[in-house]
Amino acid sequence: MKKILKYTATVLAGILICTGCRKDFETINTNPATYSQATFDPNYLLTSAQLGYSGSTDFSYDTWRANLIYCSTMIQGFSTVISYWAGDKYILNSGYTAAYWGFSGGTPTGGDGAYPEQVRPIVDLVQSTTGKPQYANLHQIGRLMKALIFERITDLYGDVPYSQAGLGYYDKDYFPVYDKQQAIYTDLLNEVSDATTQLSLTGDVPSGDTYYAGNIAQWKKFGNTLMLRIAMRLSKIDPVTAQAYATKAVGNTFTSNSDNAFILGDATGGRTTVNRNSQILLGDGGQENFYTRWSATMINQLKSTNDPRLSAIAVTNLYVNDATKTQNPAANSSAAVQKGMPNGKDLSAVPAQAIYSDPSYTTFTDYSSPAPALIKRNGPTFVLTYGESELLLADAAQRFGIAGSAAQHYHDGVKASITYLSQYDPAATITDAAAEAYITANPYNPANGLQQINTQYWVLTNTMLDFYESWSNWRRTGFPVLTPVNYPGNATNGTIPHRFPYPIIEAGTNTANYNIAHNGVVGGDVLTSHVWWDK
Repeated sequence: MKKILKYTATVLAGILICTGCRKDFETINTNPATYSQATFDPNYLLTSAQLGYSGSTDFSYDTWRANLIYCSTMIQGFSTVISYWAGDKYILNSGYTAAYWGFSGGTPTGGDGAYPEQVRPIVDLVQSTTGKPQYANLHQIGRLMKALIFERITDLYGDVPYSQAGLGYYDKDYFPVYDKQQAIYTDLLNEVSDATTQLSLTGDVPSGDTYYAGNIAQWKKFGNTLMLRIAMRLSKIDPVTAQAYATKAVGNTFTSNSDNAFILGDATGGRTTVNRNSQILLGDGGQENFYTRWSATMINQLKSTNDPRLSAIAVTNLYVNDATKTQNPAANSSAAVQKGMPNGKDLSAVPAQAIYSDPSYTTFTDYSSPAPALIKRNGPTFVLTYGESELLLADAAQRFGIAGSAAQHYHDGVKASITYLSQYDPAATITDAAAEAYITANPYNPANGLQQINTQYWVLTNTMLDFYESWSNWRRTGFPVLTPVNYPGNATNGTIPHRFPYPIIEAGTNTANYNIAHNGVVGGDVLTSHVWWDK
């Protein structure tokens, strides 16, 4: 059972311990009635970290800039003609690529970003529960959440502060080193494997868990599924390690869509708990609601295979014009009329880049928007799903000859990727029969199995609105094959970016460590350089 996020008071309590003064904390002369390490319930820290992972609590800046502006359009899930959406124009906006990071050392300049809102509470959780039997399971879940959080950070930036990150309060070192990504991945796999093994079905039941309400059996499946995903990230750069850890996960991963990990938003909760993707896509930040659409690449992929997801995830005529944010109740979900918008276009009068000059253009309302079911303010933010685990197992079976039948895992993964949509809203429900008919019409073919598997993974993660993961898996596999755009003045010579550069603020706050990492990036600290596993 997923808990609806009405945790505002909980999160605020968590913030008290996470964001207070950390250099001179003393127990002497402290009011014993106030919160301290000895009296604070660390379950609140788990809630804070999970909420932070779903998006920034100030105004969705990391979700807006990293997941949507950059990742969604670079990977051609979404398309937009808004000038400041730099992702599918391959233009560097260093403030936007830095948004997910936040800060790792020194004095923060803002509250948003992964290091202050995710790393700090989860490190506090792990540290404050170490050696405390009453929090044994909470401690292991904290380790899993820490791995989940750092997997995304290192996938975006490469070498990052990891081993010393978030430990300023504990070891008084406020300037963490940047660990090599290879070392980070080695430790992530060790941590996830060990933490999952140590979870006890007869131990404590964490009360701050918004994913599974403390269900340890579910967390064991989550840990093994996360281990599989982390392992498969290394399928090209270190196939021996990838295969070894993937083999450990086989038979222990998610078994149905009921295992899916997600966090529900709360439409009445204001900025603290609202669904972050929805907040932006409904236009809270500007005209995103009207000018951001499904990409032509995504819509054409679904149309080419008569995919039943098309009418569940897309509508035309969602808004009458860009002046209103009221949805049209007569929006058209018919698969036949769906039309994706090309990437790399804008609202200028320059023919080479203007959307008005594109052959597909008629009116904006004819381009496909995300369906209302996918962008509810109280809707789910998906974290890890059964469909992902089955498609990763299919990849492992095809690539390494482990995990059984690639065809069966492909079947189960595609079916799950279609039928899970009902978890957004009953309006997005697709029947088992429709899913089976689709798979029968589009059978698995080992001759191009990896392309099929990872194209389906791309479709799934796009519908999850988890464009971070979509971009990472595309970089790992090269599938689907995407045609880059060549927007005038782009920063990549017309190639799809492969990495976010380091935040410039690190040069002034964590100078020595930043300089080592910045100068050590092969190919330069730019959009076109690759992270270690991106071979």
